[in-house]
Amino acid sequence: MQVQFWGTRGSLPVSLNAEQLRQRLLSVLEVAAVLPPGQLDTAIDRARFVDSLPFAMRGTYGGQTPCVELRGKDGATLICDLGSGARGLGNAKLARFGPGQPQTYHIFISHLHWDHLMGLPFFGPLYIPGNRLVIHGCHAELEAAVRLQMSAPGFPVDFSLVQDQVEFRQLEPGCAYEIAGFRVEAMLQTHGGDSYGYRFEQDGKCFVYATDSEHKLDQEEQWAACIAFFREADLIAFDAMYSLSDMVSVKADWGHSSHMIGVELALAAGARRLALFHHDPLNDDASLDRLLEDSRRFEAMSRSRRPPLEVISAHDGLTVQL
Repeated sequence: MQVQFWGTRGSLPVSLNAEQLRQRLLSVLEVAAVLPPGQLDTAIDRARFVDSLPFAMRGTYGGQTPCVELRGKDGATLICDLGSGARGLGNAKLARFGPGQPQTYHIFISHLHWDHLMGLPFFGPLYIPGNRLVIHGCHAELEAAVRLQMSAPGFPVDFSLVQDQVEFRQLEPGCAYEIAGFRVEAMLQTHGGDSYGYRFEQDGKCFVYATDSEHKLDQEEQWAACIAFFREADLIAFDAMYSLSDMVSVKADWGHSSHMIGVELALAAGARRLALFHHDPLNDDASLDRLLEDSRRFEAMSRSRRPPLEVISAHDGLTVQL
C-alpha cells in the first residue's frame, strides 16, 4: 500500500510570493557564505549542501488543498478528496495512461466544503472517454454539490457533459465495504455540515484519512470512538490545522484540531505513523517546521511505555510506503 499526498493545505490554496522566495534565497546564501572554501565546487557538493538544509529552507510544504492518493495491489487507485491537488494527480495519471488505457478511480469525499471539491473540474481523466469516476461519500447532498460547482455561472463546462462517466455511491458510517480490494469504513466527525473520516485496510496494512474534525478535550465518547477508529493504523492523515491554544480559545468550534491532539490520539490508538495535515494557510514553511518539531518533542514526552509514534508533516508530493 502506498500513499501519496497531492494537496495538504486547508481552506484555500496558497503559494510563496516573490518576497518570501527572495528571503528564502538570502537565508540559503547566508548559510553558504560561512562554508569553508571548496565546499560547493562540484554538483555533488552543491546537492549535498542543499539536502542538508532544513526542509523549510530547501523545500516547501506546498499550497494545494486536500487530495491524497492511495495505491494498493492490482493497480487499484483510491483518492481521498478532490481539492486543488487533484489537478496534479490527474495530470500524472494522464501522463501514465494517456487516452488509450481507461481507468477507474474510486474517490472518497470527506465533506462538501469547496476546498475539498474544487479540483474535480480540473481533474484531467474526467474528460477522457472510457474513464470511470466512482465518487463515494456519506452526504445525501453529494451529487447535488458536485453538479452545482460544475454549472453556470461558476464553471464553463456543465456537469451534464461528463455525467455518464461518473457514478455516485452513498456510504453509511460504521458499515464496512469491500471496494477495489480494500476494506473501507467511514466515521462521522465533528465539523460544520458534518465530515467523515475513512479507514482503508488491505493485506494487513491500514491508512486512516481523518481531516476536518474537531476533538474537544471534554468529549470522552468521541475520543474513545476516534481511538478505536485509529487503532493500530500504519498511517493517519490528521487535521492539525491549529495550535492547541488556538483550537481551545479563539478558534473553538471552527471544526479543526491541533497537532498535539493528533499525537495524543495516535499514541492511544497504537498507531505507527502520524502525518500532520490540512495545514493552516496562515502558516508558512518555517512555522510548519516548528509545529513538527513541537509535535515530536510532545510525542517523546507523552509516549511512556508505549511503542514510539513516528510524526511527519505532510507536504505536496510526499509519498509514504506502508
